[in-house]
Amino acid sequence: MLLDASLRHFDPDRITSPAIALRVETTRNDNETPVHRHRKGQLVLALRGAISCEVPHALWMVPPNCAVWVPGAMPHSNRVTPNARICLLFVAPGATALPHRCCTLAISPLVRELIQHLADQPHEYAADSATGRVARVLLDELPNMPVEQLHLPISDEPHIRHIADALTRNPADRATLPEWAARVATSERTLARLMLRETGLSFGRWRQQLQLLVALRRLAAGASVQQVSAELGYESVTAFITMFKKALGRPPGKYLASLTQDER
Repeated sequence: MLLDASLRHFDPDRITSPAIALRVETTRNDNETPVHRHRKGQLVLALRGAISCEVPHALWMVPPNCAVWVPGAMPHSNRVTPNARICLLFVAPGATALPHRCCTLAISPLVRELIQHLADQPHEYAADSATGRVARVLLDELPNMPVEQLHLPISDEPHIRHIADALTRNPADRATLPEWAARVATSERTLARLMLRETGLSFGRWRQQLQLLVALRRLAAGASVQQVSAELGYESVTAFITMFKKALGRPPGKYLASLTQDER
């Protein structure tokens, strides 16, 4: 089932239940849904593979057994890796105490199983039914999930967007800030100021975060640490592992293992 085909005619806002879930498989190259919005909030859970979710001014990364929370009415688009397996949970406004901003959540085995169980049930159910009770437990547990810092601030400012698009296509590009300033026809000082104003990060920190998200996406899709290190332009695998560990607290292998150890 392709992501876009499975959701083309599905409107979660027509369903009155406080929480509904869908299980979605992808079977070819990267799949992407166009920008859309709905009244219900949406939790996008990666069971296998990885998801990136773009919302205004930010790109969020979802490795296996994490989920991105998109509040209701926020425009967003989702992109998934080949052969990914995901669950979508739609939550009615006010049904749970999740943030009013986008965030990535580390999902516990209990919550993951509850979402998958709900995906197997009819979308319409009574509040006092067995499915209704499962939904209540799920909605009570969701606010307890820890937040992961797996997002990249982006901007529609033309200079920043040009650099973001170029580095997404070629994350191995090691051009310096002065070199990028020359490419986008502005001064180094102006570009540094724009980057900090638009993203809240220095150019170096912002590029590292972009590379981290690209690395997570590729690793979750099955690439080796050696392949990802080369694709990102690192001179050695050790240098890449050091960057990854500094950012996420564990080397790539242990980080991915910690996310997938309870995978069904």
